[in-house]
Amino acid sequence: MDHGSNWLIASLVFLAAAVVAVPLARALGLGAIIGYLAAGIVIGPFGLALVTDPDTTLHFAEFGVVLMLFLVGLELEPKRLWALRRPIFGAGTAQLLACAAVLALPAIALGLPWRWALVAALGLALSSTAIALQVLGERNLLPTPGGQAAFAVLLFQDIAAIPILALLPLLGSGTEAAESPWAGAAKAVGVIAAIILGGRVLLRHGLRWVARSRTPEIFTAASLGLVVGIAALMQAVGLSMALGAFLAGVLLAESEYKRELETDVEPFKGLLLGLFFMAVGMSIDFAALAARPLLVLAIVGGFVTLKALVLTLLARRIGLARADQPVWVLLLAQGGEFAFVVFQQASTAKVWPDDQASLFTGAVALSMLVTPLLLVAIDRWVAPRLAADNAAEQVAALGNDHLLDEPQEAPVVLCGFGRYGQIVARLLYANGLKVTVLDHDADQIAVVKRFGFTVFYGDATRLDLLRSAGAHQARVIVVAVDDIEQSLAIVDLAREHFKQATLVVRARNMGHHYSLLDRGVTLVQRETFESALASGRSVLEALDVEPHRTWQLAMAFRRFNNQMLQRIWPHRGDRDRMQAMSKAGSQQLEELFTQERARRQQARGGGWQD
Repeated sequence: MDHGSNWLIASLVFLAAAVVAVPLARALGLGAIIGYLAAGIVIGPFGLALVTDPDTTLHFAEFGVVLMLFLVGLELEPKRLWALRRPIFGAGTAQLLACAAVLALPAIALGLPWRWALVAALGLALSSTAIALQVLGERNLLPTPGGQAAFAVLLFQDIAAIPILALLPLLGSGTEAAESPWAGAAKAVGVIAAIILGGRVLLRHGLRWVARSRTPEIFTAASLGLVVGIAALMQAVGLSMALGAFLAGVLLAESEYKRELETDVEPFKGLLLGLFFMAVGMSIDFAALAARPLLVLAIVGGFVTLKALVLTLLARRIGLARADQPVWVLLLAQGGEFAFVVFQQASTAKVWPDDQASLFTGAVALSMLVTPLLLVAIDRWVAPRLAADNAAEQVAALGNDHLLDEPQEAPVVLCGFGRYGQIVARLLYANGLKVTVLDHDADQIAVVKRFGFTVFYGDATRLDLLRSAGAHQARVIVVAVDDIEQSLAIVDLAREHFKQATLVVRARNMGHHYSLLDRGVTLVQRETFESALASGRSVLEALDVEPHRTWQLAMAFRRFNNQMLQRIWPHRGDRDRMQAMSKAGSQQLEELFTQERARRQQARGGGWQD
């Protein structure tokens, strides 16, 4: 069989495994990550052996983590990154040093050589950036204080790659290093400085030159080439490729090409990240684990428990809310993909034998496999118990201590303070109405507080938070959140528990509108419909139609559109019927406008104007 057919068959195996395992895992409530990991185990050398070279796949799939950090960097402007310098170098340093210390000291006390203990501790102190950021992104937790703290720690771990890799040759007892570790570290710092300085000068000009070609596929190629080039440069000096990609993303965070880059890179990131998790599953050496199962379980349980204890203390030190702590601790307590690199480099530098590296690598992979399962357990049994306490802590942190004594009383509860919710809130505020705002964006909450609103930080889909905000006494609940699933979840809670409140809901699209009608919500506003009507009126006025006439035409269109929506709604399950009714409605509207125009032309001498 030639190499081309081998490549095609391997691709088919990966895709088929993902297509089967991930939807099944999601259906069981386990999440996509556990599906990818399970798929990798099944098709790997210790499963069906459909793929026998997991190391090659893992090295290739690591590029998914690189692309993920690039996208994270795009969302983090230099000013915001500078604002995070204290948690990065404060919480990040504390986590790494404290975890390494509590892992190394017991290992030395148990008789492990100090070099082995130090390398194992440094590798095990690191966490999985891929799993942590994926989970935080899926749960929309990155903007929260817990998400920001976790991101700061993970970013510091990538930065710590420089001294950790420089230290390994010094610990080696075999061959002499080809280059002084300090010279290598200086080279690494120089490369990072070159990326930062050169990026500010060259990146935007280069992308602008490519964009002038007006060839979308070439811009996509340039986007990927940029990330690959920086990653290769970082790898050449022994640094984390993900760190280089992150720096490139930060440099372009304020660029006019930011959204185009995100759109181009996102599909590749998702596929390669899934492949990375599958490669981790394939790389678990079950033979080595089976040879010493008790030792492996002791290593996994020991390092995860010790890290969890340190992280719990650190979470309290930095003031993390109790309900945020379990997920934060678990995501950082697991092992990380960079541990594979540390252990492999330690073997190359003759710090310890290869079988020791296999043992610790398997333990790290096993911890990454178990983490998504533990997250499911936390969601089901731990998080509900902490939810009520978290609401109180979040409010207290925002300076509203008086809210803890009793639920709020406000005629209006506004869920979501984005661009849509802000307009509603400002109108009500200008007319002297009391509004309680719920939002999960800390920056937005800070803005709301300055203008005297009562604010609650947190997820408005939580019943306890809605009660604390006064939803049980509110006359109106405005649902202005951006996410459709969250919007429907809030509506369901309100209809079940707060029947006295009138619901006013923002609809993202027609499908969302129909779902709200199914729930009995009548006061629904499609977010772009009214503004589009206003723009249409502006166009007519620019064409010399009198303002009053443009208003009449817009209202006629509005009435007709709402009537059509109500007529089509009962048939939303019949796609062909809906399309036929929509087409007939468009023809009817055109006929009405044609008749109206003819009547007015006849009455006023054939012109639009009076």
